[in-house]
Amino acid sequence: MISQKTKMERMSTEYNRLKAIHPDSIILFDTEKGYELFGQDIEVGKKILNLDTNHFAPELMEDYLFMLVKSGKHIIINDEIDVYETKLNNKQEAHNPIDNTDMPRKKKEKTPQEEPVKTTKSAVDETTPKEKKSESQSATQGEAAERKPREPQMVTVNGDKVTHGHAYQSKTNPEDWYFTAKINGEQLKPQKMDPADLAAYQQKELTVPQLMERYYPTKLMPRVPDVSYQVANVLPGPEGNLTIDKFNVYKETDETRADYGKYKFYAQVGDKKMSTTASREDLNAYFDRVATPGQLVERNFGDRLHLQSHYEQFRLPEGIDPKGIRVAKDKEDNKWKVSVDLGEGRGRSSRQEISFDDGYSLFKTKTATREQIAAKYLNDEIGTKLAAPLSMEKSASMKM
Repeated sequence: MISQKTKMERMSTEYNRLKAIHPDSIILFDTEKGYELFGQDIEVGKKILNLDTNHFAPELMEDYLFMLVKSGKHIIINDEIDVYETKLNNKQEAHNPIDNTDMPRKKKEKTPQEEPVKTTKSAVDETTPKEKKSESQSATQGEAAERKPREPQMVTVNGDKVTHGHAYQSKTNPEDWYFTAKINGEQLKPQKMDPADLAAYQQKELTVPQLMERYYPTKLMPRVPDVSYQVANVLPGPEGNLTIDKFNVYKETDETRADYGKYKFYAQVGDKKMSTTASREDLNAYFDRVATPGQLVERNFGDRLHLQSHYEQFRLPEGIDPKGIRVAKDKEDNKWKVSVDLGEGRGRSSRQEISFDDGYSLFKTKTATREQIAAKYLNDEIGTKLAAPLSMEKSASMKM
């Protein structure tokens, strides 16, 4: 086990090396304490993340990555120190990678501490200056070959190079496996793998490009033009075009709110100022710039703006008769609710209250249809009930 002093010296060396190559990046070291900041990045990280220390726990990584990316910082995650320690103890790599040719092993650049110059008296005495020059040239050529960039496992539609795609086992919970990769040399946040995907990957039935599509879909989508985020987007509204004057993402800081600590979208469209909790999918689309502000407003605020395009995403499953849809005011609580006949032998769905905005879109602006409202509120229930087998009693009554 290497000493803490030696580890800090190596961290300092590695930090200075990476900082010289990537001066504008924040460098995070994966250590036993969690993710640790070093050098001048400590003050930058404290200012952005409001930290009172130079490290944070792994479970906070996702939130802090969003904050760093939002501030315009590039991030490099480094686990060199763990690799040094593993090599010194002649152990297997800590993450126990799957034996799969599609998954490259991690190959770290060697440092002076790791490979000291080896000399013997006889070799020095017997080597002529001409031989020394030849050996020096060979060594230089060998080092250049070793530093040759790794061939990408795939190139995205945007020209980004994907490397180091692999699965690894959790150190804290061996039942969990994660998939991760690098894009243009920057480490992606590991994603927990579905057991079926892991088994298929071990059997070489799933490739790295296929796993990238499943776990990092927005990284592979074409990016929208930068101008989409530089000028106001316009959407067709029920009474004319609507201009999106402002759109951004923020983290809820009001501790009294139920959505405290969550990331939210904020939009200003004319005199309407709106916010809502952002889904992970839409957050990734925002940060990876694969959806325009107009598209994100359409998805997240389309009901409040009564956009016909918002409701077009909702469709009833096949086999549901639109004539069986009922939208009516409940006599008990005086609220508008929707229900649907699921067909012979399955009865009706539950009655779900519809929001004021959806009711306004249905009755006033007529930008939503009864089928779309039913699909929006009842599709999950309909799917579950249609997938369930009919009971014997219902089947018998149908035959009679």
